[in-house]
Amino acid sequence: MNARHIDDRPDEGYTPTTTHAEFGAGNPRLRVSRDDLRSEFALDVDVVRIGSSPDNELTLDGSDAVHATITHDDRDEYVLEMHGDGEMNTNPAADATHPGERMQTLRTGARFTVGDWELVYARDEFADHGRPYGGRLGGEYSDQPLQPERPDYSDEATVESDAPTHADSAEEQ
Repeated sequence: MNARHIDDRPDEGYTPTTTHAEFGAGNPRLRVSRDDLRSEFALDVDVVRIGSSPDNELTLDGSDAVHATITHDDRDEYVLEMHGDGEMNTNPAADATHPGERMQTLRTGARFTVGDWELVYARDEFADHGRPYGGRLGGEYSDQPLQPERPDYSDEATVESDAPTHADSAEEQ
């Protein structure tokens, strides 16, 4: 097998750049699973309440009435706040994470649980603010080019929906 250095990429084709895409771009979504049930839930409103209440945007049986909330903030980040018991796979005290013991800024691959349900956040690379320029060249501790200042998303910061979307994952196999 030939060793390949990350800087040996061809000049043609896709070259990662900043992650300052349009507000809400990148198809932000949750992959929701339990046992043999699998579905995807689009994060297309500013606030998504997750739990067993039928008034929630994402209804999951066997969880607290409002078990967690995901908020799309004015910096174009999706922020998880856990209200009920559940696992989170990141350290809430890490840099770039919103403050709060049970809060975290979601990045692609972030996993959390709500009752027996497992939820994994995904967003296309060009819009996921966690890894500009396609990741860190040379490893986690390498010097990285700084992104330009984040755009002002305040004019776009209201994502509207005609009606709440209920996703009882048991029905969406």
